[in-house]
Amino acid sequence: MLTRIILAGLLLVTVAAPSLAQGFAGLGTRSEGFAVPVEGTEFTFPADHGAHPEYRIEWWYLTAVLQAEDGTPYGAQWTLFRSALEPEAGEGWSAPQLWMGHAAVTTPSDHFHAERLARGGVGVAGANAQPFEAFIDEWSMASATDRLSAGEDALSALDLTARGPDFAYQLSLDATGPLVFHGNDGFSVKSAEGQASYYYSQPFYEVGGTLDLPEGAVAVTGQAWLDREYSSQPLSENQLGWDWVSFHLDTGEKMMGFQLRQTDGSVYTSGSWISADGELTAIADGELTMTALETALVRGRDVPVRWRVELPTRDLDVEIEAINAQSWMPTLFSYWEGPVTISGSHSGRGYLEMTGYEPEGE
Repeated sequence: MLTRIILAGLLLVTVAAPSLAQGFAGLGTRSEGFAVPVEGTEFTFPADHGAHPEYRIEWWYLTAVLQAEDGTPYGAQWTLFRSALEPEAGEGWSAPQLWMGHAAVTTPSDHFHAERLARGGVGVAGANAQPFEAFIDEWSMASATDRLSAGEDALSALDLTARGPDFAYQLSLDATGPLVFHGNDGFSVKSAEGQASYYYSQPFYEVGGTLDLPEGAVAVTGQAWLDREYSSQPLSENQLGWDWVSFHLDTGEKMMGFQLRQTDGSVYTSGSWISADGELTAIADGELTMTALETALVRGRDVPVRWRVELPTRDLDVEIEAINAQSWMPTLFSYWEGPVTISGSHSGRGYLEMTGYEPEGE
């Protein structure tokens, strides 16, 4: 979730500046001229499923926990980031919109990834609200109109495709629950200083499809979670990195939570508890505790790959463990992201995302 702020900002800096030193990986502090989130704003659908060029950063971010018929676990990621140089849509090559796509498949023994970069305005990347489609090159997340009923939300049924040098996937996603809106009806605060985003999710997908891997095609089923977020505000300057989780619990409940690690050693936490029928309860700062239990050496970094996650207000006390400790995304801005198993007071599967872990000696 929060990696997306940095990645979208990095897109902007890669084109507009020679250095990544300022702010969070170059995101900086400037938001003049761009719209900023306002608490109490109502979403409008299907329009808000599409792009918001008046905001500086935006993403469509999907993670799927999957398994083959023999029980082998897999994970899949599909992400489209938009970052704006100026607060306008523009046309053709003058469009100030920059796009970046990430896709990955995780297995117990391998982590495959791919990255795409594009300028907006020339038809190779974008996000349309109606009919819904987010795309970059041949990668696509699009409404499956043949599976949508009249009046049903455009994200309720999706077809998802991506391809890299050594993997591909074709997945069908069908929602069994409603959209959920994080924070205060979709106004999600990210720091004590008040930086915020608009943030909603569709966490109730049932998934079926095929992974194409070096050893051949694998039919998979599972669950998926789609995050939609947009803003113009960077994170606080005293925030070094974050750890984010999404849980699909065997009870049918869902949870999203994150901690932002700060320079003084403290953390800022937030999240959402989602009932099986889609009722969301916000998790306030300080309610969620995430404790690293075990690290692995990942591309020269000590990265936590087993955690204890506690939420006493829901009697949640679980351990999560990566199915593949080496789930590193060595992309333009690198980070760790992969599927995890959940055990303890609750059981299930989920996704873990971490950033801000530097190589040893840096």
